[in-house]
Amino acid sequence: MKKQRQNKIIEIIEKRDVATQEDLKKYLEAEGIVTTQATLSRDINELDLKKQLSATGVYVYVRAKKSDMECPAFFKESVVEVAYALNTVVIKCHAGMAQAACAALDKMDREDVVGTIAGDDTIFALMKTEAAAAELTDSLTSFMKK
Repeated sequence: MKKQRQNKIIEIIEKRDVATQEDLKKYLEAEGIVTTQATLSRDINELDLKKQLSATGVYVYVRAKKSDMECPAFFKESVVEVAYALNTVVIKCHAGMAQAACAALDKMDREDVVGTIAGDDTIFALMKTEAAAAELTDSLTSFMKK
């Protein structure tokens, strides 16, 4: 039910300008999905929806773009080095920090990441292609320099 509701929310905000949770609730009810404001708030948070100024000058819900999904500050403090070999990215972290840094990487929800695994101080990210591995490495390295 949750996944169905969240998919419907994405469908609605991609088709319509939705300015408020109340509007979103009404659109969901029109689709036969009854929910509470508290549930909508959690869904908006989990889906990482943002408000953005529309062409009509009203702030509406939109999905965050990948470029909007920056690493949290602790990621920068946790990671020591990023490198890749073929389609595998290796992220070296300070001792005990890999799990949290890996969770942050997973939350970025990148379509080019096949999967991740973290130990105590190392993360392996399997990418779909070598080009994707190079891009992720460059992206994380430039974030580390900021």
